[in-house]
Amino acid sequence: MESLPEVARVVQLPDGTYVYADPGALPAVRQEQGPQIIHQHIHQAPPDRTVQRLALGSGMGAGAVAAGVYFGPLLVGVLTAIAANLALLAFLCVVLAWGIVTVVRSVGGSDGKAASRSLRKARRR
Repeated sequence: MESLPEVARVVQLPDGTYVYADPGALPAVRQEQGPQIIHQHIHQAPPDRTVQRLALGSGMGAGAVAAGVYFGPLLVGVLTAIAANLALLAFLCVVLAWGIVTVVRSVGGSDGKAASRSLRKARRR
């Protein structure tokens, strides 16, 4: 451990910006008296860890954490696959209905046209 270099310190420059530097390597500038205040922002954990943090905090143990880690993404994958299958089935239904309507219109002769007219009249009443 003694062979490792010293960790660089956070130093505030005269213009107000912060840099990682050795204070001895900076040019001589008027040093203010008193302690240097460094604002460190600590951010929250990402939202996908909420279940695991709740499980650990409530004392459920590692089983709940492992279940959250394993089954969370698995559930998302399954729901995505189901949604993709339903979208494909809906698209196929639309295409088949369009094809059937097109074929019936082209094949239907005068009887088909008369039937469609009578249906239109029945709907209007």
